Amino acid sequence: MTELDTDLVVVGGGLGGVAAALAALRAGRRVILTEEYDWLGGQLTSQAVPPDEHSWVEQFGVTASYRQLRDGIRAYYRRNYPLTPRARARRDLNPGAGHVSRLCHEPRVAVAVIEEMLAPHRGSGRLRVLQPYRPVGAETEGDRVSAVRLAHRDSGEEITVTGRYVIDATESGELLPLTGTEYVTGFESREVTGEPSAPAEAQPMNMQAVSVCFAVDHVDGDHTIDRPADYGFWREFRTDFWGGNLLGWNTPNPRTLETGTRSFTPNPDDDPDAVVADQRLSGGDANLWTFRRIAARRNFTPGTYESDICLVNWPMIDYFLAPVIDVPDAAARLAAARQLSYSVLYWLQTEAPRPDGGTGFPGLRLRGDITGSADGLAQAPYYRESRRIAAEYTVVEQDLSVALRGDKGAVPYHDTVGVGMYRIDLHPSTGGDNYIDVAASPFRIPLGALIPVRMENLLPAGKNIGTTHITNGCYRLHPVEWNIGEAAGTLAAHCLQQSTTPRAVRNDPAQLESFQDRLTAQGVELSWPDIAGY
Repeated sequence: MTELDTDLVVVGGGLGGVAAALAALRAGRRVILTEEYDWLGGQLTSQAVPPDEHSWVEQFGVTASYRQLRDGIRAYYRRNYPLTPRARARRDLNPGAGHVSRLCHEPRVAVAVIEEMLAPHRGSGRLRVLQPYRPVGAETEGDRVSAVRLAHRDSGEEITVTGRYVIDATESGELLPLTGTEYVTGFESREVTGEPSAPAEAQPMNMQAVSVCFAVDHVDGDHTIDRPADYGFWREFRTDFWGGNLLGWNTPNPRTLETGTRSFTPNPDDDPDAVVADQRLSGGDANLWTFRRIAARRNFTPGTYESDICLVNWPMIDYFLAPVIDVPDAAARLAAARQLSYSVLYWLQTEAPRPDGGTGFPGLRLRGDITGSADGLAQAPYYRESRRIAAEYTVVEQDLSVALRGDKGAVPYHDTVGVGMYRIDLHPSTGGDNYIDVAASPFRIPLGALIPVRMENLLPAGKNIGTTHITNGCYRLHPVEWNIGEAAGTLAAHCLQQSTTPRAVRNDPAQLESFQDRLTAQGVELSWPDIAGY
């Protein structure tokens, strides 16, 4: 078996993992970064989820390196795509003119920019990327991880990696059970957390839905896929809180829970410059075509695109029948989630009501080339919720809920290592719960949420930090995950340089100040200006 040694092992190449690796590499450390799928970037790329970001993202509230990623995406379009003069001139170019984000784009562009950011470190030899590898085992000595065993996704070939620090940047906290790290899943009880939105008793298997996204355009011809094996089941599936069949235009409004009707109009002749992507105003999902559109044809010179490209990450593809974490049949359930996505596409192509009174959009064409997959769907499922470490500090609803905090804003953690902002946004869950969507105050990321109660050299770098089922709903988005990863990678490098530990950094005022100064110097914002939540 191949054995490799380094300073920092980062398991998982999503946004948190990439940010953690970059932070340690900038500090001169050697890093091994692993990733199970063909693309680095996680939810931004292999999961095909356009960035969900807060309303001030163009001005403040993200780290300098995350802004470098965003700027790099726009620069890539300007260098390589035939943009119209008006689109090229826009400082805040939104290639897809989607309503969910001020920067909707094709996932492959983000892959290219991430690779550009990592390229000099590959060249120097300080970064080694193992891809496609997934963790299958670990060794521990007391309260430390001594080794992680990885298996090649396709061949099964195994590699053992060792490092002085190990970062779990996987989408579902895969290293936590492998290393015996204490963790929680699902809903905590109100008795434990004090959260008003929590149930009276803990529900560890009640987790948010996973989704398998896909991209489509709409062109001449009949592009209907074969009828999915599970289509009959999904065509008739309904649940009490939905307001109708899951496959339908009627869905709950996440913020009011009232049933509303979504529209779907492929290739509307809209003006990309007129799109206002601001989630303070609305969720942006009234017209599902433009909601997460990733290529607006009118941003490009005539004839470049036959059609807009629409990214389908809608409520009807949420698989909430059963959890996919800590269950023996996870693979079968993930396969069922993929069947749901195919069924949604088939319904759209054959039975979906059209504005003209007809049914079906056979011109919808599955664009697996856009998502980089042989089967047409996203390479990886979108996990909204992970296993979460039992942490020195756990973020709870009453830390940041506008309803509870009022004009005081979120709790100003003294050990802040970054900032984030998003509504507490929970999708339907495996326990049969409807949306939980609560206004939040702009919040900080406490270092205590990154430190396990026992393990000394394992750090989380994504949705596996010390949040609850509820507060995970606003700490799980793209810029927050990047900030968490950057903080974790910087912390590991800082501890190696100073011969200290993460726990000592947090609990010693002088060490904490030194670490926070280091974060500030590299462009990590530790607090918000005086702004109100939404």
